[in-house]
Amino acid sequence: MAFYVYILASRQHGTLYTGVTKDLARRVHEHRGKTNKGFTDRYNVTRLVYYEVFDTPHTAIAREKRLKRWPRSWKIQAIEILNPDWRDLYGDLNR
Repeated sequence: MAFYVYILASRQHGTLYTGVTKDLARRVHEHRGKTNKGFTDRYNVTRLVYYEVFDTPHTAIAREKRLKRWPRSWKIQAIEILNPDWRDLYGDLNR
């Protein structure tokens, strides 16, 4: 089973949200559908711009905690290394 750490954005260089899940497609779908009222709903943070895959929940949660402590500039740099156009990666998940 895979576990994911992900970053959503409202737009390029917009509001960012970092999360962890075992089902990335389902979780992003929930954010996009505004199923859970909260930060991502309030700030329209729905574009999947970055994610990493881990083998265990422990390593994924540890990574999420590290990313959440990163300065915003580091998160933007990580996104732009792997996804320089800030393309919404959600459509790639079910391929």
